[in-house]
Amino acid sequence: MEWSQILERLQNLLDSGHHSELRGALKMLSPVDIAQFLETLNPEKLLLAFRILPKDISADVFSYMSSETKQTLIESIGDNEIRSLINDMFLDDTVDFLEELPAGVVKRVLQNTDINTRNLINQFLQYPDNSAGSIMTIEYMEVHSGMTVGQTMEEIRRVGFDKETIYTIYVIDNERHLMGTVALRKLILCQEGIVIDTIMDTAIASVTTTDDQETVASLVRKYDLLAIPVVDKENRLVGIITADDIMDVIQEENTEDFEKMAALTPSEDSYLHTSPFKLAVNRIPWLLLLSIAAIFTGMIITNFEDLLQHVDIVLTACIPMLMDTGGNCGAQVSTLIIRGLALNELQPKDILKILWKEFRVALIVGGVLSVFTFLRVMFLNQAGMAVSLVVALSLYMTVIIAKAIGCCLPLLAKKIHLDPALMASPLITTIVDAASLTIYFSIATAILKV
Repeated sequence: MEWSQILERLQNLLDSGHHSELRGALKMLSPVDIAQFLETLNPEKLLLAFRILPKDISADVFSYMSSETKQTLIESIGDNEIRSLINDMFLDDTVDFLEELPAGVVKRVLQNTDINTRNLINQFLQYPDNSAGSIMTIEYMEVHSGMTVGQTMEEIRRVGFDKETIYTIYVIDNERHLMGTVALRKLILCQEGIVIDTIMDTAIASVTTTDDQETVASLVRKYDLLAIPVVDKENRLVGIITADDIMDVIQEENTEDFEKMAALTPSEDSYLHTSPFKLAVNRIPWLLLLSIAAIFTGMIITNFEDLLQHVDIVLTACIPMLMDTGGNCGAQVSTLIIRGLALNELQPKDILKILWKEFRVALIVGGVLSVFTFLRVMFLNQAGMAVSLVVALSLYMTVIIAKAIGCCLPLLAKKIHLDPALMASPLITTIVDAASLTIYFSIATAILKV
């Protein structure tokens, strides 16, 4: 059955008051799909449908809702329901949605949690934004060094139900120092009498609570981990970060990079839930900066006004083509460099290797484009040999300069601890425009003797 048909059937059951049938239909869906259905409802029906949900899946469904829907529900349900919901949720999911709520709603939620949970939530909220500590969970499977495989399996059966993941077991000593990890698969295949220390993996990839979430995502991707342990400065295990949270981080970081590359101030809200005023505010600062930078381009043209008045009109007509080609070449290489930096495939120390490679690319690309442009200007635009040569040579030099600028600026940003995504298409295009015009008019002055 198509998803649209499923939504229509669920809506009909809700509208007709067949609540028991709706409850049965919802139990057949995954929590993600149920959350998507609830997102389509108005506040009144949302509350009704949420209360129809079986209690054992309501917390999972809640964790997949948007922040706006979560807030609507929290403001609508009673204190006992809030208490039950928070008790059934994993702590990291609780912290995530509290970070997105207004202070008044957060206060109400915290008032309906027990003192231990409240202290843990407050501790998580004190970690820096986008740090490993802010996205970790404390619901993981840990055992003490010296235990046997049989004892470990018994411990998993005893407490594993309340853990977010049991696929990796973390071995700690009496002072909670992280000693190693053991995969559940290895435990199942080993004899029960074997001491866990003899089969644990001591080559552990871990992060500290203050590490940036991008660092965490990079390590998880590098080592293909389902979860990564989080330790404090003394190597004591304090939590783990699971793959589902890493996927959220990657999506968030990629979205932020795309916004920066388009000269937008990053926003945490979705497009449809962001007001026009906020969208405008996010765009205006960069547009103002780029418009000010474009003043230099106008100054260059003004400085060569006499040249433009005494040469073929074709020379003026080719200015947009030259600027566009330079901007496109710079944007192409900057995109590749920014992506390479994000994946840790490139480092600022590789700048000479990158420049040499891009120089050779520019020779090929510039050669092809300049020959094509020379023939087009001479035969299609009926320009003279000298003007065609000026345009072709300028284009050739512009491609080389544009690629150099496009690869150097992101590497420079990385070197001085700025986000390389800032040095993307709009900014590079503005800089390349000024450089291409300077080259163009300099070559024209030299060849045409004006």
